[in-house]
Amino acid sequence: MSITDREHRALDYRPCRYGASRINFRGPKRELKGRYIAFLGGTETYGKFIQSPFPNLVEQSLGVPCVNFGCVNAGLDVFLHDSDVLAAAAGAEVTVVQILGAQNMSNRFYRVHPRRNDRFVTASALMQSVFRDVDFSEFSFTRHMLKGLSDQASDRFSFVREELRGAWCARMKTLLDRLPGRKILLWFAEHSPPLQLPKSAIGHDPLFVDATMIEDLRPLVDGVAQVQLSGSAKGAGTAGMRYGAMEKPAAKQMLGPLAHEEAARVLVNQLGPLLTKSQRKRPV
Repeated sequence: MSITDREHRALDYRPCRYGASRINFRGPKRELKGRYIAFLGGTETYGKFIQSPFPNLVEQSLGVPCVNFGCVNAGLDVFLHDSDVLAAAAGAEVTVVQILGAQNMSNRFYRVHPRRNDRFVTASALMQSVFRDVDFSEFSFTRHMLKGLSDQASDRFSFVREELRGAWCARMKTLLDRLPGRKILLWFAEHSPPLQLPKSAIGHDPLFVDATMIEDLRPLVDGVAQVQLSGSAKGAGTAGMRYGAMEKPAAKQMLGPLAHEEAARVLVNQLGPLLTKSQRKRPV
């Protein structure tokens, strides 16, 4: 079988649910008993188009079950509104929380779908009063809508961006507070956390999150894993990915298998000592 034939055989993600959650996570479904590491995150954590995403690779290295609660296009609202997932993560020995963009959350300006957070549902009265010249019926997705605002009303775009940044900080603190065990934040992107955001453009994923916002969360977690991707990982394109014949444009936007390997190595280095500490605290 040629490489092209393998690529065009889409992955079976074996979707599964936990408890009464209505979210489909990547399978196979795991038993939430004994020691395990929980991973909360978005498309990268889920491992879209990736045969062995970084949670799988971490499990192979550490020998501790890793439960993948990654959700494609997730925002923080997915997890904050799902008590079953939060309960499952709360039972983990360590939870890895991927740093997600701020665009996929309901806020004072607009509302998103409660489970498919990238879906733009409606603009609030405040949004419509600030952007009277924008037709919001044209938008179905948050990124498309925000790109439209940055292009059509750059003079007022900062109002929405700062609202999202403030909401993100508050909700991240709430999420971390609801996870009683050890926690690691994961920055997994092609670039380092920016020191300064662009004034009018929407920027790069994770949207609207900068280094200062992450540092503000550092006292609430046991570590911040920042993945510095190699040139090879950045330039690998879709090599090694598995996707259907019509999915190549989407695959081009994703981080590939080499990037996941590099993320796993960073996480293993940080998770190993935390698991050792947890073992020491267990009663004999």
